[in-house]
Amino acid sequence: MPLFKRKPFDLAKPPEDLEPSDLVYQVRFTKEIFRDYQEYLNRINLYRQRVWMCKSTGKSNLTYEEAMVMEKNAIQKVQQLPNDLVAPALRIIQFSMLSLRDLADLVTKKLQKDLFVGAELYGKKDDGLYPCRVLKIVENGVGKMQYEVALLGENKKITENAILHGEDLVWKKTPFNRKILKSFIRESTCRSIPWVLHEKLAQKHGISTDLPEELRSKFFLQGGQLVNRTKKRKNENRNNVGEANGESGKSKRNKGETGKPDASKEENNQPEDEPVKYPIDDLLVKPGPDDPLFTDRPSPSRDFNVPMDCIGDLLMVWDFCSSFSRVLNLWPFSLEDFENAICHKDSNLVLIVETHSALLRILIKDDGEYSLALQNKKRKSKISLITWTEYVCDFLEMINVTELCSCMTTIKRGHYGLLDANAKLGILCELVCHALETDLIRGKLDDLIEQRRALGATVRGEALEYARKKREEKEQLKGESNGLEVKENSMESTGSNPHMAENGEENGDMVEEVISSRQSNAFVNSRKQLNGQSKRGEKQKLDPKVEAENITNSNEKEAQKQLTGEKKEDQEKKSKEKREQRKEYFKREMEKRSIRTNPLGKDRDYNRYWWFRRDGRIFVESSDSKQWGYYCAKEEVDALMSSLNPKGERERALQQQLEKFYPRISLELQKRSKDLAQKIALEEAVLRRSTRVRAPPRENPANAFLKYVNKWKED
Repeated sequence: MPLFKRKPFDLAKPPEDLEPSDLVYQVRFTKEIFRDYQEYLNRINLYRQRVWMCKSTGKSNLTYEEAMVMEKNAIQKVQQLPNDLVAPALRIIQFSMLSLRDLADLVTKKLQKDLFVGAELYGKKDDGLYPCRVLKIVENGVGKMQYEVALLGENKKITENAILHGEDLVWKKTPFNRKILKSFIRESTCRSIPWVLHEKLAQKHGISTDLPEELRSKFFLQGGQLVNRTKKRKNENRNNVGEANGESGKSKRNKGETGKPDASKEENNQPEDEPVKYPIDDLLVKPGPDDPLFTDRPSPSRDFNVPMDCIGDLLMVWDFCSSFSRVLNLWPFSLEDFENAICHKDSNLVLIVETHSALLRILIKDDGEYSLALQNKKRKSKISLITWTEYVCDFLEMINVTELCSCMTTIKRGHYGLLDANAKLGILCELVCHALETDLIRGKLDDLIEQRRALGATVRGEALEYARKKREEKEQLKGESNGLEVKENSMESTGSNPHMAENGEENGDMVEEVISSRQSNAFVNSRKQLNGQSKRGEKQKLDPKVEAENITNSNEKEAQKQLTGEKKEDQEKKSKEKREQRKEYFKREMEKRSIRTNPLGKDRDYNRYWWFRRDGRIFVESSDSKQWGYYCAKEEVDALMSSLNPKGERERALQQQLEKFYPRISLELQKRSKDLAQKIALEEAVLRRSTRVRAPPRENPANAFLKYVNKWKED
């Protein structure tokens, strides 16, 4: 079980006197049951905090469910350890005083020498190294172990048997690693340093639980638990000191007559009811007085041509063909055309033939199992309109799926069109699954991943560069403002004014005053009076001109500041627009290199919502994948968004995704509505024509899939 702050955590016990008809709240992943909703909510909020630790891996900062899943996966990996190595490993672990890392290294080193029946290694023979499998362990009586091994050839076929010594055998790949061994040690022990095995596990493998002599001076067993003598002695001394200080009297006063703690204190220690922190699980959300008015969720359309249980396969095959159309050399087609083609009874429909041929060519180019099967039948690599069904039958023989093999007779007779939609889509799904495993598709995916990484690195680089420039501008402005303050302070300290630059005599007089300060005070005072009279006289003469010049200069400075500010605002506006354009560009480039299509999200009932960029509609898949529907109008999407409650985790995430893609979804749906209106108008025009000049069926827009041409077809 996950650890709470590195300590074991006990689950809540089920309520007493629980009746089958009682309404309760159950935690999904722990199966705990609560009668009170607030208690249940508090426990759920505790499980969602990142204070949990995986007992098997030691990884912390997890939620309870994450720690539980990680622990389950670790246990599954631990169970892969060969049974013949479990007992030797446990003997090394029992009462070891090493750290976890050193203990795992020691176990790895020792177990590599222990070979067991069935181990696959490399054996040295005739100056060569050959793959082999241990068949039997033989004792030669001298004390050295010998092993009877089977030398393996291609496809692990036994070529011959041989007797080899242990030093002649080398591990091909050890059946364990340090990570698995660490999890194995944690799962097998109840305490660390010294590591003590679980009692039942030790008894199962016949391992002694008696404390070794070298540890008895430090530890002793009490009630099946290993106790440290030093720590126990310290605790006893601390308790004695506490009793001497009167702490025992306080604890007695807090107890009742029965010797139990006071119930009122326990009640006070209970955590108070905390307000609900949204978002929470959607099914737990209850209506509140401050909730907005949610609209009714619109019912999705369900007018599909193919059966309801085929919609998922239809979307998967179409999305794959659209995403990898360049690699497949297959001209893209709409989902509606593909759906109509699947339901059509023509056996050599071009759209269907080209789709199968493109997928089969990928398998032939891969030089895999299918290519070998064709070589054995001496078939040509070129697929034509006449021979494509033969290649499909060869593929069905190779995969040997019973449900699909029953269709081979119908296909060989040339009646592929008579197959039902389930069989047609089943064949295409198998082709897509095998195509995904080819080197060509894998290489394309690797290229897309590298391109996405390069784009991400470019985005991060530009963001860092922009932040650096902003930081430098702030520092520069700060430096300029500090420089202006220093200049103003120096001007004030020297008593400077705008008249001094024009009055040279005044400056000379001031210098003379400084020099003559060492002379008589009377002389200095007389000079100051004369200078004061000359200053007042010249100031009166210069005041009108200086004021006019000052006004002109201030107006010019204000105008210049205004122009500088406007230029700066324009530059910032342009740079902001440029950044937004770059962001949009990177988004488009990322979407072009999309690796897979993920659902937009789920609603409170776990219904999934899908949006395909090449179709525009929003598809709704039920939680059990048995029902499908779609929204094809902007008004329906608006109503859907207004019906979502952001207090729930799933609906909040779905709402955020819908808001993110809303402009594109609206544009695609409006475009689709226009195309649909034109299509209906054309159909009505065709119906209004007289029978004598009725247009051929292929001119009807509903039969557009009949005119499909693969413009990227290989020659």
